[in-house]
Amino acid sequence: MTDVLFDAPGPKARARSRTLSIVGGVLIAAVLGWVIYTLALPRESSAGVSQPGMFDASRWDIFRDLQLWRSVGQGVWNTLRAAFLAAAIAVVLGMALSLLRSARTAWVRVPTIVFIEFFRGMPVLLLMLFILLAGSTGEYWAVVAALALYNGTLIGEILRSGLAALPAGQREAGLSLGLPPLQTRLLIEFPQAFRQMLPVIVAQLVVLLKDTSLGYIVGYPELLRVMLNQMNAYYGSRFLFPLWLVTVIIYLVMNLSLSWLARRLGRGPRARR
Repeated sequence: MTDVLFDAPGPKARARSRTLSIVGGVLIAAVLGWVIYTLALPRESSAGVSQPGMFDASRWDIFRDLQLWRSVGQGVWNTLRAAFLAAAIAVVLGMALSLLRSARTAWVRVPTIVFIEFFRGMPVLLLMLFILLAGSTGEYWAVVAALALYNGTLIGEILRSGLAALPAGQREAGLSLGLPPLQTRLLIEFPQAFRQMLPVIVAQLVVLLKDTSLGYIVGYPELLRVMLNQMNAYYGSRFLFPLWLVTVIIYLVMNLSLSWLARRLGRGPRARR
């Protein structure tokens, strides 16, 4: 079956695609094998002492220490509690900004635009440092406030685009029922826009979770700082690669879980039954 915008590939195109896929897979496997081989090779320290490869058992025995896993759990908890609170504030802030940004009154809309553009263009790390230094809030609230402000402006723009994409008949139906414009937007338009843009919002919250790692710079003991700073200093630099790899795996588990949730939400209610 041939679509208007897409022609089904013929035998030569399928064979070419299959060949390119095989060649690409072989190249990726070769690069991955080279990386693993290089990491497994013994190496010399700066003092000229021979050190085992990165996958040697002596580099991984620290993970038998329960105190290490307690520190890992504390780092994960600090990451999640900052991310969840910042996400909740960002969603509420984004809802408010989307309504103010789409207001018909210029004295409401224009300051909202200035607010959104300022915080959307501000690097998150600089925002954390400013809040920490100027507000003396402490590391936790500096991380939460900066992530909430930055992501709140982005979520506000996402929801505003969702409102703009709704058919004009939705607003007209609310007004024809005698509802004021604000109630029409809150009760009829906004729930539909929020539901339509929910997968995009969740995807933005994945970015928020990853950005908690910037708390490392301002001294907040999130997962990255606990693993690569505190645990590395406690156990020694020879364990840096295992600590880094475990940190990567934990971040991947958290972020992929949120990404899976975003995909589930994007499929609609029927796919979740």
